[in-house]
Amino acid sequence: TVAHYQVAKKLGLVMIPVINKIDLPNAQTEIVAKELVETFGFGEDEIFFISAKTGEGVKKLLQRVVEKIPPPTGTQSEALRALIFDAVYDEYRGVVAYVRIVDGQVKKGDKVRFFASDVKADVTEVGYFSPYLQQSDLLNTGEIGYILAGVKDIRQARVGDTITNEKLPARNASQRDAGGKIKNEKLNGEEGVAPLPGYTTPQPMVFFGMYPKSADDFGLLKESLGKLMLNDTALTYSEEYSAYLGSGFRVGFLGLLHAEIVKERLQQEFGLEILLTMPQVLYKRKDDGAIFEPYMLLSVYTPTGYVGGIMTLCQKRKGTLIDMQYHEGYAVLVYEMPYSMFIRGLANDIRASSSGFASLDYEVTEYKPADLLDLEIRINDNPIDVLSELVYKEEAMYMAREKAGRLKEVLPRQQIRQVIQAVVSGTIVAREEIPPFRKDVLAKMSGGDRTRKDKLLEAQKKGKSRMTAHAKIDLPQEALFSMIERK
Repeated sequence: TVAHYQVAKKLGLVMIPVINKIDLPNAQTEIVAKELVETFGFGEDEIFFISAKTGEGVKKLLQRVVEKIPPPTGTQSEALRALIFDAVYDEYRGVVAYVRIVDGQVKKGDKVRFFASDVKADVTEVGYFSPYLQQSDLLNTGEIGYILAGVKDIRQARVGDTITNEKLPARNASQRDAGGKIKNEKLNGEEGVAPLPGYTTPQPMVFFGMYPKSADDFGLLKESLGKLMLNDTALTYSEEYSAYLGSGFRVGFLGLLHAEIVKERLQQEFGLEILLTMPQVLYKRKDDGAIFEPYMLLSVYTPTGYVGGIMTLCQKRKGTLIDMQYHEGYAVLVYEMPYSMFIRGLANDIRASSSGFASLDYEVTEYKPADLLDLEIRINDNPIDVLSELVYKEEAMYMAREKAGRLKEVLPRQQIRQVIQAVVSGTIVAREEIPPFRKDVLAKMSGGDRTRKDKLLEAQKKGKSRMTAHAKIDLPQEALFSMIERK
């Protein structure tokens, strides 16, 4: 809430404080109102107390919205510019684009163009939300509604994109005047239209290896990911092969939460049991071998009493303090740090350091050189590719020992000896060993000379050697989770 408030404040938006659910018997309206006053600086007379369930206070709130919230800007006589703020895929009608009409108007039969994908289409239906889709004749400037244009691929109607008239495409959106129109660009004697600012194509920043637990489900997993992409433009995937896990996919997500949501959807909607390998950020390698990693600008909003602990934590995570501001009752800390720290549990650590009161926001900014080394895990000289990763040079020894030790804890004993090796840039730096089960082959012998016992022991030894040469180590799912979770 604090993070969103700061963004809205920077954008100059009008905000109305509202406390909902006052009908509940355990509602602490006075405490919440005091927090709004102390944290955000609202006046006590500005706060509205409502119950969306019973309707209490709602009419007064709506009246205040009419009085305080400025009307939408835009010109109805201008060419169409509609901002896509969401899109869903309908199996029968195609992509339903949720839009806000910034300029102009749109109606059934209009020919439109999607800027980012450069797709032309004919509008087949427009309408409003009430809250269900309700068809109408047209959408005017300032209105919010939906557009159907027969588009079958949701990637062609991306969130943040602009829809305009087909006859007025943008040829060069970078050359525009103060009014937003493209300069020196005409089509049939008319100026082109600039897309609305702020659109960027979603770029995946976290990558997982995704494998079906059963090899027979590979085709179903591929089909399921394709269906999810119809409603998720930020999801990307490509086929890959692991020498240990077999055929799977390299899947890109916006972040860890995005990955968790996709995993749950695959399990609940398609009944798939999948295995996610270790998360990796998108590194860049140069021809000379140099490695560059993404950095983020992290903003932490925390009560002032937890500032010291959070600063210590961020410094340990390679953070550089950029800015620090104190407000009424809370502080805002801005750090620059490697994005890899975020997927290593930074958010959970910050919440733990602040007793759950801190919130954070981040933005990936640029790539910087990084001193990274390849860490590889081997079991009986067989590299486990899904456990390999890039680590910082100063952490390499610690990470190698930690991985080897944690893997020893979760690997079950087998009939053969298991030797775990952690290799950094080709050098073995850590080693653990799991002894095998050993059957007592002499238990049934009640007597006999020593040569009989030696023959049985020698036969057992040869059998173990053959088993070691041909055996495949069973790496349970818990072993992978132990590598992902960090203490």
